[in-house]
Amino acid sequence: MMKDSLRYSLDPVSWCSEVLDITPDPWQSDVLRSQSRRVILNCCRQAGKSTIAAAIALHMAVYRPGSLILLISPTLRQSNELFRKVSDHMKKLKPRPQLDEDNKLSCTFTNGSRIVSLPGSEETIRGYSGVSLVIEDESSRVEDSLYRSVRPMLAVSAGRHFLMSTPWGTRGHFFEEWIGSGVWDRVEIAASMVSRISPDFLEEERQALGEWWFNQEYLCSFSDTTDSLFRYDDIQACLCDDIEPLFPVTLTYTVSPLSDTIPLIEEAL
Repeated sequence: MMKDSLRYSLDPVSWCSEVLDITPDPWQSDVLRSQSRRVILNCCRQAGKSTIAAAIALHMAVYRPGSLILLISPTLRQSNELFRKVSDHMKKLKPRPQLDEDNKLSCTFTNGSRIVSLPGSEETIRGYSGVSLVIEDESSRVEDSLYRSVRPMLAVSAGRHFLMSTPWGTRGHFFEEWIGSGVWDRVEIAASMVSRISPDFLEEERQALGEWWFNQEYLCSFSDTTDSLFRYDDIQACLCDDIEPLFPVTLTYTVSPLSDTIPLIEEAL
């Protein structure tokens, strides 16, 4: 038993296969074994990202005592769906872990680990610190302010951060981190890579949804929204750092007795 426990703690793929009765896809095995602190999963619908993310959360809670794991989504209902997957995985553990707290929103293990599901509201999450793992589901629809509020929670703990979603246009932090130069382990899984989704079904979806929706939901494509006046690529092509501004602007400051420093803008024409 002790030997298996050590093996499972070091190899979450074996733990998923033998304990949770989940046979991970090759990409899921790679994500389970990844040591990257920052991971982006740009996956089609029904790829299995929530299932594997819930397994990662539970594995950390069991084998890293004292871990604080936050599950974040645009709404509390969506966060609870991810938490429910964690609970379903937990039912397969033998013996089942003893919990000091167990409700629809969170659970606390006797080893000190906690898993908490939260709504997508920047105001409600600022009290957390020393976070070991953040899993942000449906990231493309999570407010940017929430994402920016979460990042400092990982500063001292050197915790891990997962963003996972299907695309939702060329906007927001999910898109910006995907195309950016930040240190992220980027994983893209289109529907053609998921054996559970048949080619016949995909062709039916293409005809029913149209190219824009199909490319987004099944091909992981970041497409400009249908109401965009200009294409993202065209806007980027117009930007240049080598040209001086036509009307330079300088900032000077004065101190007001009624407030802190107030910037005054003087235009140099």
